[in-house]
Amino acid sequence: MSTLGNILWFILGGFLVALMYFVAGLLMCITIIGIPFGVQLMKIGVLALAPFGNDVTAKDNAGCLSIGFSVLWILCGWWEIAVVHLILACIFAITIIGIPFAKAHWRLMKMSFMPFGLTTK
Repeated sequence: MSTLGNILWFILGGFLVALMYFVAGLLMCITIIGIPFGVQLMKIGVLALAPFGNDVTAKDNAGCLSIGFSVLWILCGWWEIAVVHLILACIFAITIIGIPFAKAHWRLMKMSFMPFGLTTK
C-alpha cells in the first residue's frame, strides 16, 4: 500500500514539494552558516519524495545542539513551512480519500517544524 501511496503522492505534487525543498536546501548551502539548515531541508525533501512507509522519530542521542538549532530554525521563520503542511493536512482530511495524504502532510509538518534531532524510519 505504501508503494501505491508514494506513486500517487509523487504524481499528484509530491515531486514539486520535494523539488522546492531541494532548491531551498541548495540555496541555503551557498553560505557556510546556512549549511546545517540546507542539510535539514534536503532531509525534509527526501521525506517529501516518499512519505508513505516512513515515520518521523526523535534521535536517541540528539543533544542540546539540536535544540539550539531548532530554536534558531523557528526564529528564522522556517516554521511557516510547518504551518503550510498543517493547513494542507486539514484540507486533505476533509475527504476520506484524502486522509492518507493528510497523514503524509502531518509527517512533513512534524519534520519541518523542528527538524534538528529528528530522523525518519
